[in-house]
Amino acid sequence: MASLVRYAARRADLILVVNPPGGHGARSAPGDTGELPGDLPRYQRHAPWLVRFCLILACLACAATASAQQLAGCETSKQWQIDRLTKDHAKLIGQVEVKCQNETFFADEIEIFTDQDRLIARGNVVFTSGESRIAADRAEFNTKTKTGTFYNAAGSAAMNRSPAREAVPSDALGPANPTLFGGTEPDVYFYGETLQKIGEKKYKVTKGGFTTCLQPKPRWELTSGSVTVNLDQYALLTNSLFKVKGIPVLYLPVFYYPVQEDDRATGFLIPTYGSSTIRGQSLSNAFFWAISRSQDATFMHDWYSRTGQGLGTEYRYVRGRGSDGFIRFYNLREHEASYPDASGGTVTTPERRSYEVRGTMSQMLTPRWRARGRADYFSSIEVQQTYNQNIYEASRRQRVFSGSVSGAWREYNIVGTFDRSEYFYGTSSSSVRGGTPRLVVNRNERPLFGSKLFYLTVNGEYNRLLIQRKQDPQIVDQSLTRYDFTPRLRVPFTRWQWLTVNSTAAFRSTYWTESKDSKGAQVEEGLTRNYYDLSSEVTGPVFNRIWTRPGSSYAEKLKHSIQPYFNVQRISAVDVFDRIVQLDSVDTVVGSTTRIGYGVANRLYRKPGGNGRSREILTASIGQSYYSDARAALYDKYYRTSFNGTAPSKFSPLSLLVRSTPTDTIVANYRAEYDTQFNAFRTMAADGTMNFGNWLQATAGWSQRRYIPDLQGFNDKTRLDHYLNALTNVRTASNRFGGMYQFNYDILHGSFLQQRMVAYYNAQCCGFAIEYQAYDLSRLGYSPVQQDNRFNFSFTLAGIGTFANFFGALGGSPGAR
Repeated sequence: MASLVRYAARRADLILVVNPPGGHGARSAPGDTGELPGDLPRYQRHAPWLVRFCLILACLACAATASAQQLAGCETSKQWQIDRLTKDHAKLIGQVEVKCQNETFFADEIEIFTDQDRLIARGNVVFTSGESRIAADRAEFNTKTKTGTFYNAAGSAAMNRSPAREAVPSDALGPANPTLFGGTEPDVYFYGETLQKIGEKKYKVTKGGFTTCLQPKPRWELTSGSVTVNLDQYALLTNSLFKVKGIPVLYLPVFYYPVQEDDRATGFLIPTYGSSTIRGQSLSNAFFWAISRSQDATFMHDWYSRTGQGLGTEYRYVRGRGSDGFIRFYNLREHEASYPDASGGTVTTPERRSYEVRGTMSQMLTPRWRARGRADYFSSIEVQQTYNQNIYEASRRQRVFSGSVSGAWREYNIVGTFDRSEYFYGTSSSSVRGGTPRLVVNRNERPLFGSKLFYLTVNGEYNRLLIQRKQDPQIVDQSLTRYDFTPRLRVPFTRWQWLTVNSTAAFRSTYWTESKDSKGAQVEEGLTRNYYDLSSEVTGPVFNRIWTRPGSSYAEKLKHSIQPYFNVQRISAVDVFDRIVQLDSVDTVVGSTTRIGYGVANRLYRKPGGNGRSREILTASIGQSYYSDARAALYDKYYRTSFNGTAPSKFSPLSLLVRSTPTDTIVANYRAEYDTQFNAFRTMAADGTMNFGNWLQATAGWSQRRYIPDLQGFNDKTRLDHYLNALTNVRTASNRFGGMYQFNYDILHGSFLQQRMVAYYNAQCCGFAIEYQAYDLSRLGYSPVQQDNRFNFSFTLAGIGTFANFFGALGGSPGAR
């Protein structure tokens, strides 16, 4: 009680200071004049004792009221003064704090109307609710409905989520990856002349703006006449203007920005701008629909100022471990367009409609059965080669549909497939191949009668071969049905580590529903072929030598292994070889032939000191084959230059292979085939990769098909090629800066097929990517321009995803994961 009286006495002195005769009004305080309570005037410090007693009683009453009082369901406990204006109307004055359940108000002055469940706050108003916060000059709030209006207000809330969609694959550059923002999650900030709280977490902003870049000067913002913010869900803006550092960049009639807590959120993705010699100016837009946690869809629109527009959609799903897929469809509508040519005239391209379908799926049917599917189809090879920015997609001439069901039953594997593949030569000629359908049944290798010396494998196949050659308007159809049955017996010898021998004996029986007659024409007459295949593969004797490199407590070791090999194969007579319709390697077996393969492989292993694992750091091998029948050299699938129309020879080319992995981050390969008859290389190729952490990745490749004047198949200069390719990705450790440079150079013709450069910058809450590409189209023969110069630009905002268009802008493609 004594302490309470002392507190009341101090409050009495304070009130005397606040309200002296002729003072500065009720809101004046000692701190405003620099006076301290001990410096009060004499008449204030020596007031009559009766006045002091009355003041003490009044302060006790006020203190009791201020410590705990409920007004309209709100708790007021820290205001300096309460004025009871009427029974249902109270005014709180001073540094006021009012808590209404989960909401809290701070203000200089708050009025509460208990009969109306209404609260009015003025002066330095701060409102908090959960993780959201609003600052305003004035606020009117309904304590029952939890709604109200804030004037000249600004609010913020934690989003605590990742971007709406990570549409660009990992091999693509650009700021679609959430780690590009330093791992920090963005917050949402909104402001306006009026800010209405119209729901528990829903606000409507008038004449204001919106951003997720909470900085003193945001790097970007969207200003709008009307903004609806639904925390944890979305922000919807109408007639908005996108600004970067205060500079207007883009007008958006409607913009939907996701701010929900899930890792994926429905909303519009950031548009991508581009330009191209062929397409003109372009603008790509996309809307991402997060259907559920296991499926989503993206709807895309491309506008091209010179050629037309395209519409596309992509659907992705995950149904569990091993069950996922995507399907993508794109429709391009081109109108007539004109281009200047080198002679000063114009080239006009006609109106055209084309489409593209791509997709893959994998579905677990049962624990032992799985279904797979693939679609990679385009309707126009011209669009494929002139529009794609990925050179590998642009040079692709094959379209495919395929599906399969595979499973295991006891020791049997069963695979049923349907596939159709079409390869184009030019724009009107193509070849179609496939199995419609194909059924393969394999009995896995098992010991014969429980013996560990003999192992039996049985393979069977039914295949409806689809073979067509198209040359508009002519179509040559060689389709037929083939049955194939092969039991195989293997006898391994592995008793010695320095010498291993694997011997096999197989019988193969094949039946075709069609064959060739004496004139070489295909007729509907069945044909059966039976032959025996005996072979042995010998590796060794193997020679090893180990060196120890001193220099540490655990010495490093190097091991050099020399592994010669010798293979021999004998195929019995095939009397019907000339009557077989030769469609693939199954049909091109040459009978009464002995094949002898020989070579040597050198392997170098390194084992670091201590308990480190041994690793192969260098492999170099050379090999060749001999055939008793020279025709067999034309169909040997073990050599890249077979099936090239070369003259029969009893010796294959020398095959050279070198692979080096000096470190875990560097890999290099070299392959070549050398013709010993003409002492010349037929083909050579080399490639390598370097990966230094996350900041540098580089790949390079080189290939050459050489000219040999006297060798059939290699004496046609129009079939030669000589290419150099390279790709380098560089970025800082924090991924704030990054870039890519890629080129494909035709050494034979001394020109670049394409050069591509991408650079990007990522701040804490925004970023951008720029791409330039020069693509040589002069060799196509149907392109309206000789070279297509392409430019693409994309913004990235924290908390929202970006995307690549269907033709691979900014180093990616939509849907590739």
